[in-house]
Amino acid sequence: MTEMDLQITETLNKVHVLREEAEKAGATADVQRLLSLLETLKVLEKKEAEVELDFSEEYSRLQLEVNELEEMIQTNEHGGNSAQGVDRLLANAVGRLNLAKMALASKLREITTLKRQRDDIPTQAELIQYERRFSELNVHIQGKLRQTRKYYATYNALLEIKELMLKETSLLNSLSSQFHDALNSPAGRATLTSSMDGISKSIQQKLQNVQVTLQAEQKACEVLKKKHAAANLEKRLCYLLLKAFHEECTRNARLENQTQEINI
Repeated sequence: MTEMDLQITETLNKVHVLREEAEKAGATADVQRLLSLLETLKVLEKKEAEVELDFSEEYSRLQLEVNELEEMIQTNEHGGNSAQGVDRLLANAVGRLNLAKMALASKLREITTLKRQRDDIPTQAELIQYERRFSELNVHIQGKLRQTRKYYATYNALLEIKELMLKETSLLNSLSSQFHDALNSPAGRATLTSSMDGISKSIQQKLQNVQVTLQAEQKACEVLKKKHAAANLEKRLCYLLLKAFHEECTRNARLENQTQEINI
């Protein structure tokens, strides 16, 4: 086994390992799509090379026939029968030439179609650029989402504060209107004291409920922080795997080019 075969085998093994790591990281769909596009591009390039090779061989054969006819014309230009034979051969050659032109036109149309199909397939650089743009768009959308959630949370908190302040204002107005009347009689004072005790208990109950809600929100915040840290770790791992995959794709393409040059 030559050194080139060893490099190719090593590259294929690394690609297989990267594919397994990508499957573990949850990026199987993107990797499979990228590999499918690369395989399609290789098939199209190979088919185009075969078509160009066939065209070169056909052109060389026709050029050789034309040279032979020119030599026959120059050799037999003074003989009548020979001239008729040459004319017949020339007519046959012209017929074959027309057929070859038609076949060449068909091949050129196929080549044009293949080139268009190849141009429609994004290159590795374009895929990387698309990925970066999608990542930037995702970051922008996530930022807008966080900002919107923050605004909604602020609005809800201010709305709740407004409702509490309205209730407190209404309560204070009620107490202010009844305070002087309640102080003039023992029953009024007892009623006022009972009302104040009820208000105090209600406030304590609301305070406890708020504290319970605050503790629940703090626990949820801690859980989200842990999930965020895990997601950032997984994101860094995905970036490392993707970078390694791109490097191996570039190296694989370079090795394929070297292999093709050696075969030629």
